[in-house]
Amino acid sequence: MPEKRDRTEVKIGVSVRGLISAINELDTEDREFLIENLLAATSPDYIYSVEEARVDYRHGRVLPHDKVFSEEGENKG
Repeated sequence: MPEKRDRTEVKIGVSVRGLISAINELDTEDREFLIENLLAATSPDYIYSVEEARVDYRHGRVLPHDKVFSEEGENKG
């Protein structure tokens, strides 16, 4: 059943301005959720990067936030 739903075409009568206005009315969390899902639906590279990051995380290949975003030059060789 989900496969059939994925192929269902839905046409709505909304202008680009109306869509932008609706997106602007979303709270930050919902807007980020929408953008992430749009990226996932339209970008195989994005999906691959998420999968790759999950593998890195599972294998402990991560850096703490403060190390990644430390003062300029601290982590440069």
